[in-house]
Amino acid sequence: MGGIGIWQLLIVFLLVFMLFGTKRLKTLGSDLGETIKGFRNSMGSDDPKGDDNMARTASLNDANRAPQSPVDNKH
Repeated sequence: MGGIGIWQLLIVFLLVFMLFGTKRLKTLGSDLGETIKGFRNSMGSDDPKGDDNMARTASLNDANRAPQSPVDNKH
């Protein structure tokens, strides 16, 4: 009681299979696969221009930072 068993999953799978058919399920599966592949490519792209931009931004931030003097805590 409470959880989804193997028989409930099997019935749901059969209902989806009967409603959509094999051609429609194949199309949906390939579309989902292409979407996941595109997402992985965009997340893991090794763009050398992006690395140069990040390094340039970091060096500009370091150059724009005001020099800090030590703080004396003597009162």
